[in-house]
Amino acid sequence: MTKLVHSGRLNPRVTVSALPDDVLLEVFGFCVDEEDDYGCDQVHQDKWLTLVHVCRRWRCVVFSSPRSLDLRLYCTPNTPVKKTLDIWPELPVVIYSFNRGPRLPGVTNIMAALKQRNRVCKICIDGIPNSLLKKFAAMSTPFPALTDLELLSTDENPPILPDSFLGGSAPLLRDLGLYGVPFPALPKLLLSATNLVSLRVWQLPHSGYMSPDAIVAGLSALTKLESLFFESGPPRYHANQQIRLPPPLTRVVLPALTEISFTGDTKYLEDTVSRIDTPLLCEVDITFSNQLAFNTPSLSHFISRTELFKAPHRAHMIFSRLHVTVKLFHQNEVTDHRKFQLGISCDPLGWRPPSLVQMYNSSFPPFPTLEHLRIYEDQRAPLQWQDYTGSAQWIALFHSFTSVKDLELSKNFVGFVAPALGRLIGQQITEVLPALQTIYLDGPQSSDTTTIHPAILQFVAARYSFGSHVGVQYQGRGN
Repeated sequence: MTKLVHSGRLNPRVTVSALPDDVLLEVFGFCVDEEDDYGCDQVHQDKWLTLVHVCRRWRCVVFSSPRSLDLRLYCTPNTPVKKTLDIWPELPVVIYSFNRGPRLPGVTNIMAALKQRNRVCKICIDGIPNSLLKKFAAMSTPFPALTDLELLSTDENPPILPDSFLGGSAPLLRDLGLYGVPFPALPKLLLSATNLVSLRVWQLPHSGYMSPDAIVAGLSALTKLESLFFESGPPRYHANQQIRLPPPLTRVVLPALTEISFTGDTKYLEDTVSRIDTPLLCEVDITFSNQLAFNTPSLSHFISRTELFKAPHRAHMIFSRLHVTVKLFHQNEVTDHRKFQLGISCDPLGWRPPSLVQMYNSSFPPFPTLEHLRIYEDQRAPLQWQDYTGSAQWIALFHSFTSVKDLELSKNFVGFVAPALGRLIGQQITEVLPALQTIYLDGPQSSDTTTIHPAILQFVAARYSFGSHVGVQYQGRGN
């Protein structure tokens, strides 16, 4: 190595061929690990393929350390799989396909790659047709090297994955995503997938229904799970299930879980969160689908016993034709971070403020640290404004925010919230938003009070008469 350096600098007379194998291998590592724009496995393979075609020595160095360079064979529907497998050493196999058409070309190549079950480490088939899914499901042998599996189906009535799928065992699996693929035996598979880090189950059809009990039983083995994205699918609660059982005396602990995203009905979520504890959970995104009524005490208790959710600083309420959403933020030394999001997914014209009042009061415990409340419209799906009237509903909602000091209203919401505040009389004037100090409105700052909604001026004057000063400020926010 000393010959490579001359007077503390790289010797210009020494070529790359003089580098020893271990140094050359380290350089190759930087080449293949360089980040690409899409995180694509094929780009990774293209890089090491370029290296092995430079010369015989480079080829030997690359293939002498397949693990350190993470060498893999990338198989797509267009890959001549049999020929590829004959040319290259027995490297791990990655199967990737992206298809949005009615038929998937190259199914023969995909099946040829799947038959290398001892070598397949990653499978990602986006748009898997029923014909291929049936063939894959029929392969009841295990895939002992599989670490990543993602299947997405857009077909109607996809076939059900049987108990024997993947041989019923996936010990090395770290990432699992099923979209529109029914697999009611998934909880049994999870009991063997103890290395799983990420689990995504979305758009479940009726045939893929899994009860909350079954899901929690499967999750109980996932001590390394960090993220869980789950859509419960259409509810299948029978009449004898309408009476909710008391929560279990002991709950399943998910010690590594930091992120949950759930879409479905309240009963399913209630029966799930009442059975789990998540000490490290730091981000939650929940969407209830077309929920007409709310009774979610288990969700409220779940939030209360999760340490990070106990002290939110800021709340946002966002209204649109498609969603009504509450976001909670925590404050650190620099900025606020969203930690909890709860929304209602709804049909246009299908929701009123009472739904938000019910959702908030039922789902959230009191937050004595909540000081800032912002109410605004989602510009991506503007509201039908005639559907959001009713001062009594706004007053009922504001009763829940006893510690809010700052109320921020977008331009479109002033006309709905202001009349509610202006109608407060007697003791209500100090009982509703009792800690309020400032109302923030959209627009340029001005000393002209004629631009302020008369009902807000009436509310401010009434509070002043009770010895409480509330200021009004304008800010240049766009919505």
